[in-house]
Amino acid sequence: MKTVIYKFFLVLLLSVFSTYAWSQDGSMISGKVLSTEKEIVDFATVYLKGTNYGGTTNKDGIFHLKAPAGDYTLVVSAIGYKTVEKPVKLVAGERTKQNVTISPQTTELEEVVVVSNGISRLKRSAFNAVALDTKALQNSTQNLSEALTQAPGMKLRESGGVGSDMQLMMDGFSGKHIKIFIDGVPQEGVGSSFGLNNIPVNYAERIEVYKGVVPVGFGTDAIGGVINIITKKNQKKWFLDASYSFGSFNTHKSYVNFGQTLSNGFTYEINAFQNYSDNDYYVDTPVKDFATGAINKKKIEHVKRFHDNFHNEAVVGKIGIVNKKWADRFMFGFTYSRMYKDIQTGVRQEVVFGGKYRKGYSLMPSLDYRKQDLFTKGLDLVLTANYNKNMTNNVDTSSYEFNWRGEMRPLKMPGEQSYQNTRSDNNNWNGTLTANYRLGKAHMFTFNHVLNAFRRSNRSLLNEDSEANAIPKETRKNISGLSYRLMPSEHWNVSVFGKYYNQFIAGPVATSAAQDKYVRTTNSVNAMGYGAAGTYFILKNLQAKLSYEKAYRLPTNEEMFGDEDLESGDIALKPENSDNLNLNLSYDEMFGKHSIYVESGVIYRNTKDYIQRNISDLSGGKYGATYVNHGRVLTKGFTFSARYGFADWISAGGSFTQMNVRDNVKTVSNGSNQESLTYKARIPNLPYQFANSDLTFYWRNLGKKSNMLTVTYDNLYMHSFPLYSEAVGSESEFVVPTQFSHNLTLSYGIQNGRYNISFECRNFTNEKLYDNFSLQKAGRAFYGKVRVYFGGK
Repeated sequence: MKTVIYKFFLVLLLSVFSTYAWSQDGSMISGKVLSTEKEIVDFATVYLKGTNYGGTTNKDGIFHLKAPAGDYTLVVSAIGYKTVEKPVKLVAGERTKQNVTISPQTTELEEVVVVSNGISRLKRSAFNAVALDTKALQNSTQNLSEALTQAPGMKLRESGGVGSDMQLMMDGFSGKHIKIFIDGVPQEGVGSSFGLNNIPVNYAERIEVYKGVVPVGFGTDAIGGVINIITKKNQKKWFLDASYSFGSFNTHKSYVNFGQTLSNGFTYEINAFQNYSDNDYYVDTPVKDFATGAINKKKIEHVKRFHDNFHNEAVVGKIGIVNKKWADRFMFGFTYSRMYKDIQTGVRQEVVFGGKYRKGYSLMPSLDYRKQDLFTKGLDLVLTANYNKNMTNNVDTSSYEFNWRGEMRPLKMPGEQSYQNTRSDNNNWNGTLTANYRLGKAHMFTFNHVLNAFRRSNRSLLNEDSEANAIPKETRKNISGLSYRLMPSEHWNVSVFGKYYNQFIAGPVATSAAQDKYVRTTNSVNAMGYGAAGTYFILKNLQAKLSYEKAYRLPTNEEMFGDEDLESGDIALKPENSDNLNLNLSYDEMFGKHSIYVESGVIYRNTKDYIQRNISDLSGGKYGATYVNHGRVLTKGFTFSARYGFADWISAGGSFTQMNVRDNVKTVSNGSNQESLTYKARIPNLPYQFANSDLTFYWRNLGKKSNMLTVTYDNLYMHSFPLYSEAVGSESEFVVPTQFSHNLTLSYGIQNGRYNISFECRNFTNEKLYDNFSLQKAGRAFYGKVRVYFGGK
């Protein structure tokens, strides 16, 4: 009753104020807010963006606002609906009428952009999530993985230049702890030819990052978090976006995206891109002396990479129907991608190859169906399915050994690492079902199920298949999730959820010491996870988020089966399980032309059966990698980020991450009272402190109206970290050094971005950069890019 009385007096007060204001001979805008179902939306928030002029709709959905004459953006938002923004023009002494239709929110999230330079927070979500708008980056030569480093707590680890192996770090977790999605579809098994480090940033409209606790709508077994790439879904008459860039180390990148949507709902779209680079930059490394057969690690030489050519090509086609009664979106897609990569080094830089290479291709048909209010109001359904045929060919047949000077000498037997010419055929099936049911404005239920099936068969192209190759490697994974969200007001909401995990594994296991006899071995895993997340607005602009999850991560195909080359798998690996806790505070405010945003997060992870990648010594001074269940790992850390904007001229900000990831195994073995030497020691080979900042200056109407010059400076700092555990001692030669790199980008857009030209200087101080031990990345590099965009209305 009190709420009804309060709302009555609020509406009465607003009406009296609006009537009085109008009588003072000002400018007024009025209108009615309806839903797409033609229902009145009462008590919706209505305001003029960037001003203090605002109010709410009355019981009839009507609003009145008074403001000085001028051009504004009208913003309308309501609980359970998507926020709508419309440009409006207020004329002195006149009343402007503007009716607004808003549609129901179809996911658990509502994106509200509160920060300049492309970073936004999913404010209505109880989960710790941010979104990166790629618009400001689309004139750069960045790929998706590089763009992600702008998000707080994110770090990219690469083993070299273009096309090199990469891992993304998020709050102390990396690689396989983080799951990748494109438009909500899991990207397991797509192959390296379609990895995030090979996809240009122009491919995405925005990138969503979910840290730690993950909504059930993704149906995944992530512990570190989820990255969801949202592709462009242009609903225009026609459009074309094309670009080409050239730069250091003979690097070429090109991209084209075109398509159209007809009035009858028929739509098609084509994305195509390629990357090429010789990656022939200089590195500093010890060199093997063929005369003595030794490597003098104290003698460092400045040498040029000579066997690191990489190229990949990809085409993504989509065709279908949109905006029909039976489907909001019904699309068929087909993706083809291929890659070729010379292998220059092993897992350590001192080992160099001159003949090894890897190549492969991927074919992927897909289906995407989406419908709001299916059968009944409030029921939304998303169905996706795809099949991926991925072939990878690892070739190591050279009869010569190479050193870093490019010198070569005959080998006693062929094979620089291990004599092979192996073809791996990987078959992946993915299917997802997500159903959201909205009950009124305050309640939402979500059910999600993901099915993933994998089968790898290997074939030696040197001779007849071995017994190991005759036994295929298989997994089947099912993950189901159910959640309930309560959102009684726009000031707070809470979600509770549960997840069920099931995995079946089958593959060859050696039964002899010589590893010449194999049997098919199977294993299965079942687990239940659960969690809760909530958010509360302490003040209008001060928001708190708290989330907890008992999470499981099932071993990946690579961890169980290896990569058939430099990495060995273990079919007996146990799933990781972790207690994940996130606390986040954020504050945003506008003071006239000034905007500020501050955010800080605390992370706690208590992980059991942690899967660790270790570097192992092989015969002949060679190295490989293996995966083991380490036991317990405790992660405590925090992130801090801040951003400032001044009108549409300046944007500046940065973030700092400190992660304390410690070995939490107390004894050397089960049943032993002897304390482990590494107990409480930092986990090795893992960056634990890093920061980045950027400053962007916009000069609008430079040279001509609608032209703009953009100048961006950004940097990255990473504190040194050891290759081996601190507890057993780490010599300086086994430490990845502290690094501080700087980049500069200039971009000039003509006719509101129709024609664009940009120049970049990466690492302009020529810093020696390493993300992984001894694997040096490129020094100073220059790039240029031209881009055109045409779009019909």
